[in-house]
Amino acid sequence: MITGQQANSGVTRLPKEFVDRLTNPFVRFLRIETAGGAILLFFTVAALALSNSPWYDSFEHLWETQVGLQFGSLEFARSLREWINDGLMTLFFFLVALELKRELVLGELSKPRMAALSIAAALGGMIVPAAIYLALQAGQPGQHGWGTVMATDTAFVIGCLALLGSRIPQSLRVFMLSLAIIDDIGAILVVAIGYSSNIACWPLVVAAFGLVIIRAIAMLGFRGYPLYFLVGVVIWFAVDASGIHATITGVILGMMTPARRWVSDERLYAILDQVIAHPASSEGSGDTKDRKTLQMAEIAARETLSPVERLEIALHPWVGFVIMPLFAFANAGLPLTLSELGSLLTVAIFLGFVLGKPIGILLFCWLSLRLHIAIRPPELSWSLLFGGSLLAGIGFTMALFIANIAFDKSLVDSAKLGIFLASVFSAAAGIALLMRLPASVKTP
Repeated sequence: MITGQQANSGVTRLPKEFVDRLTNPFVRFLRIETAGGAILLFFTVAALALSNSPWYDSFEHLWETQVGLQFGSLEFARSLREWINDGLMTLFFFLVALELKRELVLGELSKPRMAALSIAAALGGMIVPAAIYLALQAGQPGQHGWGTVMATDTAFVIGCLALLGSRIPQSLRVFMLSLAIIDDIGAILVVAIGYSSNIACWPLVVAAFGLVIIRAIAMLGFRGYPLYFLVGVVIWFAVDASGIHATITGVILGMMTPARRWVSDERLYAILDQVIAHPASSEGSGDTKDRKTLQMAEIAARETLSPVERLEIALHPWVGFVIMPLFAFANAGLPLTLSELGSLLTVAIFLGFVLGKPIGILLFCWLSLRLHIAIRPPELSWSLLFGGSLLAGIGFTMALFIANIAFDKSLVDSAKLGIFLASVFSAAAGIALLMRLPASVKTP
């Protein structure tokens, strides 16, 4: 009897794979980001090792390989590194925009005063580092690279927090995740606005028309992704042809993705109530009532998750385990020489991250609280905020992304060295400070 009950209880539970698909998006995000951060670190070290080995020329030549399409006299080609930076990174920014949209509609950022603290911190963490950088680079060849010090590397920050385990409250993780997401959105807007030139109007008209089409088919109720993907590709090519950095396409499409689900819990349960057992007959027909009911239940179960959540679940592993490590492998290579350590550009980037990030984040948090714009969770002490603000100085992937756009080839190595040194220092200082705080600290 007991065995029968155990068997029945097993049958009435969902398979593990399906339960995994319905795991809370935020917890899933942290797990993927933590593991992705370790893989990202591995490929970063590998790129550095190859860049300082006898195979450097072959390694660099690989990323400069031209890849493209040719139709008669019409040719569209770019280097493998550019396809990664302009094409695959669009998916990264699309995912970042999806995360921001979910947080704004469904998550912590849906509470205005709670969201205000992360938004203020992100703004301070962009404005103050850029100001410090410009103060040190005014009139210098690297002046145009002010956007490099504005971003925060989400994967590495979450990875560092994971090392601290239960010593830090969940509120710090949520705060840092929200800050990093807003930082990344701000960084790509900086790229689109500050580093675009010779803008052509007609391609932008085509891109705008594509966005109208996407909005129209969404309002008509189309829920299949292939159609949206095809229109999105057209928009990407149009934006790229306009002179604006094409990765902004990912941000726009991500923010346009619906965050509301199509099927409510009440409707799902009503449909599931109609589900009947499969017939004992060996005949399999898609026209029977029970099969149609099961098909409807399958669609209803899928549609209880919003498009934002479903796309996040689908894209997170690809971005965390493929796109970001590939980006680091293609861009993190740097021949290490002592001569670059004294470069004013390297110093400006280092100080922008190491001083600008914590000063900007803490100052703008204090101002938002002083003006009663934001509220701070009781367990999120100023000591924790200081430790988190130090970790925000890990700019790495986003900083490399902007540096490749902002600097001439003669300055890129100096910029990369500043980014690396700042990221290592910020990670070490942030972890050391947070480790020194008592795990039981809950109040300011």
